[in-house]
Amino acid sequence: MLLPLLKFLGRLTAATPEPGLRALAAGLGDFIFFLLPRRRRLILSNLHHAFPEKSAAWRRAIGRESCRRLIETGLLSLATPYLDATRWRAILTGSPELLAVHARHARDPAPTLICSPHLAYWEAQTAQPLLVPGTFPEFGIIYRPLDHPATDAFVKASRERFGMKLLSRKEGFAEALKILRRRGMVGVLFDQNAGLQGALTTLFGRVCSTTELPGLMAEKFNARVVGLFPRRRAFWRIEIGAADIAHDGSGATVTIGLNRWLEDLLRADDNLCASWLWAHDRWRNQDMPEKRFRLEAKRDLLAADLAARGRTALPRRTRVWIRLPNWLGDVVIALPLLRALRASRPDAEITLVGKKQFLPLLESWGVADRYHPLPPQGLGYFFHFRKLRHEFPDVWLLLTNSLRGDLEARLTGCRQRFGLVRPGKSRPLLSHAYAVSADFDERTHPQLELWEKFFRHFGLAAPLDVTPLQPTSAPATATIALICGSENTPAKRWPIPHWRALIESLPKERFVLLGTANDRSITTAIAEGFSPDRVENLAGKTDLPAFVAQLRAARLLVTNDTGGMHLANALGIPLLALFGPTNPLRTGPVFSSPARILQPPGCPLTGGGDLSDLTPDTVAAALRASLSSTVS
Repeated sequence: MLLPLLKFLGRLTAATPEPGLRALAAGLGDFIFFLLPRRRRLILSNLHHAFPEKSAAWRRAIGRESCRRLIETGLLSLATPYLDATRWRAILTGSPELLAVHARHARDPAPTLICSPHLAYWEAQTAQPLLVPGTFPEFGIIYRPLDHPATDAFVKASRERFGMKLLSRKEGFAEALKILRRRGMVGVLFDQNAGLQGALTTLFGRVCSTTELPGLMAEKFNARVVGLFPRRRAFWRIEIGAADIAHDGSGATVTIGLNRWLEDLLRADDNLCASWLWAHDRWRNQDMPEKRFRLEAKRDLLAADLAARGRTALPRRTRVWIRLPNWLGDVVIALPLLRALRASRPDAEITLVGKKQFLPLLESWGVADRYHPLPPQGLGYFFHFRKLRHEFPDVWLLLTNSLRGDLEARLTGCRQRFGLVRPGKSRPLLSHAYAVSADFDERTHPQLELWEKFFRHFGLAAPLDVTPLQPTSAPATATIALICGSENTPAKRWPIPHWRALIESLPKERFVLLGTANDRSITTAIAEGFSPDRVENLAGKTDLPAFVAQLRAARLLVTNDTGGMHLANALGIPLLALFGPTNPLRTGPVFSSPARILQPPGCPLTGGGDLSDLTPDTVAAALRASLSSTVS
């Protein structure tokens, strides 16, 4: 049924007056652009990535026209078997550059690769022999055959009517090589979605996998390389343009040069830009979910690509948004993952989404390009995320486990939303989930390990870096810092009398009490009766940067299980961490800084003890030992 239907539609299209076809192309093109939201979003996202400097109105106009030209191309393809030479001569013209290419070949035959990008009207190029005076050279075109043999034979015959020869990618490659040996021409459609068989290159600053076939053939035969492209002049009025692609004989130069040539074409000419198929995802290979967090292809030409463009680093054009946890400690634990993601996807523009008060800390880490604070709670909260649709994030990576976080991601229109799902739970708003194995006991594994499994499931390649951040302040003082509160669980707090006893047992030491405004009542009780020169109470008096500065200045930290503990550990501050009811195996320090865990007598390694059973004498002895080791 397929072939009779194609023949019927082809005859009907060829017989329809052009005004009717023009109206049909405009109507169906607008249907794609306005009424197929997923396709429209892909088009506008591709244009936004390629031309961020252009206005939204310009991108909408180009995207809409591209859809119309896609339909116009389809109509021309249907009608092609029923358009005679006279009709084709009215449709096609050859540019002076095209005629010059063929005139040169007539004078000086040489193996020639004719490379065409995915511009509209690509099939019109099979009528080239009608445009070239004199004898047309031997010309074979490598094409992808249709799965339906009868339909493929019909399409092939219709495209070969004027002297071109179509060569199947499956069986015709050997014939293409013979044509080049005979100093003929071979046409290849070069693609930026070649999967794992292509070469890593860039197009409009985004990493893609480009077919190496033209480059390999050019290198083997020292062939000339010509870029061929159809330029629309009016409805079904097409001029075939051509340009020589300079290369040094290596396949890499050809592969990279073709992409650069295509970029220059589309940047310089809005007419050609509207003819590129923006509705297709040419960067899809690097978007595959199972490999999302690494770059992979058969060959890596990125270094050569950057050198050819005069760059030293990849442009960061893949937009990765990461929703951070709401607790400071979890945010700090995520740092090794952020480092690994930066190393694994150097092309990623990383945007961290989190609480506003964390932003100064995040900026100091240098692992992201942008920082997006969460909006205030209220009626406009979710509308804020809806407005982020116009930033076209490619990836939304969730380190939260809440419906609110999942809804935030969904509202942005991001197609790829990654998160982890625990046994018995459901997160229907995720597009890609890492299912936590039922036999993975979270009580005996660090939170970081679970997150690492999640990231590696989707392709993370780089190792985790748990080295502490480099200090940036003055050398440490003799002060001992104490964090005596905790934000969420009173049972995590070592008792006030125990803190006072610890201070009294070390009469020659100076202490500074750190914490939030909510900890102020605790620290006031602890500091009562001590000289301010010996016990300085700064709880609630420091913002996050000042809090970091105080930690950096400390000789050592004694702390409850808090976010400040993780922050000090990331900063490289030696610490004693007091764990009672909570689980140090899961939420203990993860960085390679000196850290010692103290638990009450008889407390399981996974926590569950009463912190009041941890005596001041035990902590004081451990503190003296730690102080001695830092001195030595």
